[in-house]
Amino acid sequence: MEVAFILEKLIFIVLVFAVTMLFALYSTYAERKVAGFLQDRYGPNRAGPFGLLQPICDGAKLFSKEEFMPNTPNKILFVVAPAIAMSVSLLGVAVIPWAEKFEIPGYGEVMGYIGDVNVAVLYIVAVLSTSVYGVVIGGWASNNKYSLMGSIRAGAQMISYEIAMGLSIIALVMMTGSLSLVEITQQQSGWNGLQWNIWYQPLTFIIFLVCSFAECNRTPFDLAECESELVNGHHTEYSSLGMGFFMFSEYASMFFSSAFISVLFFGGYNYPGIDWVNENWGLNIANGLGVLTLLVKTTFFIFFYMWVRWTIPRFRYDQLMKLGWKMLFPLAIVNIFLVGIAILIFK
Repeated sequence: MEVAFILEKLIFIVLVFAVTMLFALYSTYAERKVAGFLQDRYGPNRAGPFGLLQPICDGAKLFSKEEFMPNTPNKILFVVAPAIAMSVSLLGVAVIPWAEKFEIPGYGEVMGYIGDVNVAVLYIVAVLSTSVYGVVIGGWASNNKYSLMGSIRAGAQMISYEIAMGLSIIALVMMTGSLSLVEITQQQSGWNGLQWNIWYQPLTFIIFLVCSFAECNRTPFDLAECESELVNGHHTEYSSLGMGFFMFSEYASMFFSSAFISVLFFGGYNYPGIDWVNENWGLNIANGLGVLTLLVKTTFFIFFYMWVRWTIPRFRYDQLMKLGWKMLFPLAIVNIFLVGIAILIFK
C-alpha cells in the first residue's frame, strides 16, 4: 500500500474525527439553546458571544472535577465502559460518504470518504449492536443497583429496537440492491431530488427514525437514564471524564445517526443541480457544496432530535417495549413483504 494513500486516509480520518467531535461539542450548546427557545427562556448567554464558549467551559469543568471511583470489585470495567461507549459512537462515521471525490493539482483524485466497504450497512448494524456493551458494563461495574437497573433497561431497549431497525434496513437494501453506502448515495443522484429513497420508502424511514431515537437513548426513549426512578441511570456513579465520555458518546451517536439517515433516505451529499455545478463550476466546488449539503441535512436531523426531546414526554417502560415488539417489529416485517411485492410488480 502506497505511503501517499495511507497519509491521505489518515488526514481524512483526522478531519472526520474533528468534525464529529465539533458537532458533538456544540450539540450540547444547541440542545440548551433549543430547549430555551421552546421553553421561552434564554439558555446559555454568558460565556462568550451568545454563549458560544459555554461548551468549552463545560469541558473544562468536567476535566477539572475529581474522578470518583465507587467501592466496586470491577474497577477496570468501570474505567473501560465509557471508553467503549465513546469508541463505538465514533466508528460508524468511517463509512459515511461525505462527497464523491476531489481533485488535487499535482496529486490526483481523492475520494470523499474514509472507506468504501461493500457491506457498509452491515458494518454499521454490527457497530450499533455493540454500543449496548458500554452502557451495560458501566451500570454493572458501578456496583449500584439503580445503575444496574438503568443498564438492564437500556440493554433490553436497544436490543429490541435494533431488530426493527435491521428489518427496516432490509427493505431498503432489497430496493437498492446494495449494502454499499457509496452506491446507495450514487443511486439517489439527480437534478431535482426525486430519486431520494424517502419518496419510495416512507414507511421504512418512519420505522428507522423511531428506532434511531431508541438507539441513541433520546426522549421519548430515554428510560435508561430517567431521573425520577433511576437517579441518573447507568452513569450515576460516574464523574469527570467518565461522565463526559458517556455524554459525548450520546451526542456523537446522534451526529452519526443523523448523517446515516441523510445518506440512506435523503440523497447524502447530492443536491438539486449538482451535475450542472460539476460541469460549469468544477468538480471541487460541486463536491465542496456536497459536503456542506450533507452537513446541513445532518444538522436538521440533530435539531429534530432536540425538538422531539423538549416537546414529547417519555414513555413508560411497558409502553416502550410494547411499541418495539408489538408494533414496530410486525410493521417492519409487513414492510418487507410490501417492498418485495412492489419490486416484483415494477421491476
